[in-house]
Amino acid sequence: MTDPLERIAAALERLAPPPPVGDDPRAHPAYVWRDGALIAARAFAPLPLELLIGVERQRDALLVNLRRLAAGAAAQDVLLWGARGTGKSALVKATIGAVQAEGGNIALVEVAAIDTLPKLFARLAGVPRAFALFLDDLGFDGAAEARTLRSLLEGGAEARPDNVRLLVTANRRHLVARDMVEQGAAASAGSEAQAINPRDSIDDQLALADRFGLSLGFHVLDQDAYCAIVAAYAGHYDLPFDAGQAINWATRRGSRSGRVAWQYIVELAGRAGRDLRQIR
Repeated sequence: MTDPLERIAAALERLAPPPPVGDDPRAHPAYVWRDGALIAARAFAPLPLELLIGVERQRDALLVNLRRLAAGAAAQDVLLWGARGTGKSALVKATIGAVQAEGGNIALVEVAAIDTLPKLFARLAGVPRAFALFLDDLGFDGAAEARTLRSLLEGGAEARPDNVRLLVTANRRHLVARDMVEQGAAASAGSEAQAINPRDSIDDQLALADRFGLSLGFHVLDQDAYCAIVAAYAGHYDLPFDAGQAINWATRRGSRSGRVAWQYIVELAGRAGRDLRQIR
């Protein structure tokens, strides 16, 4: 007769979900880090670098850094900060694609949760390939998350793998909003553990951005730059282009940005009966 404890243990094993099975980290151009597993991105189709107009300085700096990483040389963690829709995420993907096209052995890994990074580091350590870990549109609701990222950037007790660097995009240069940090410092004013100077506590939190060796700023476009982006897209995809209509499109959306320019191109493609998949 089977031992009751053995039957219970067997039943629990059947109920427990199997450990996630990831894809080969050497085989795909891009991945998503999900539930403790590397999952190959379904469609990694970065824009050609030449279509990213107005960010040439940022492009060149990021390319140099990623080429170093792919070659096994020392490379920086990167913070791409600035106005919404100005091409930060598109530039990350485009530069990774460009380095891969040059033969660079590098992959992009999209990461959603900071607290899962140590496990990802352990997964990628020793893999004969470079990895750019992409944290998109990063922001913090509390100081604890900022401290976690700061510790990871500084290395902590366990050093990060040499083949791994972080690419972080954010709307704020300092990642942590100053008013949030100041409120936190004020709330701790009565604590015995407070800093001697509350300003030191504020500066400590805002210094997170200093942990990135390369910081690239992206700024709001003027009308000429916006039209240049639309013209580049339209020329590449052989779509009709009217500057006045493009400006009107941006005006109705209250923004001039690379994202709005791309949305206008999608609209043009739809009017022309073009398959959106052909656009990408």
